[in-house]
Amino acid sequence: MTNYMDSVRKAIESQYKGLCTIYEYKEIEDPDTGETIVSPEPVPVHENIPCKLSKKTIAPASEAEVANTIKYEPVLFISPDIKVKAGSIIEVTQHGTTRKFKRSGEPFVYETHQEIMLQRADTT
Repeated sequence: MTNYMDSVRKAIESQYKGLCTIYEYKEIEDPDTGETIVSPEPVPVHENIPCKLSKKTIAPASEAEVANTIKYEPVLFISPDIKVKAGSIIEVTQHGTTRKFKRSGEPFVYETHQEIMLQRADTT
């Protein structure tokens, strides 16, 4: 059975056309006080990880007074070996375009891959 799953995983990973960097707010020691604090800026915890950015659903742009609103549900496919905390900031470069996402959802981890719902950083 393991050989079968290895083949499935290899097939899924052959579809990865992007690279991502995953950022988290980490607990660090304040150099002045020695207290443990949360980093003021997110720090990279995984860099240049092969991935695939896809979409669950997409809706047509809606008209607004200021600008059109684009709505879709991005999903990141990535190796199950990579630990991604819910709430991570993820930057994905795929097909020459880089997009930044905030507040990643809880990963759905499978034997062959994991799927993570994302929210665009430039939306509310």
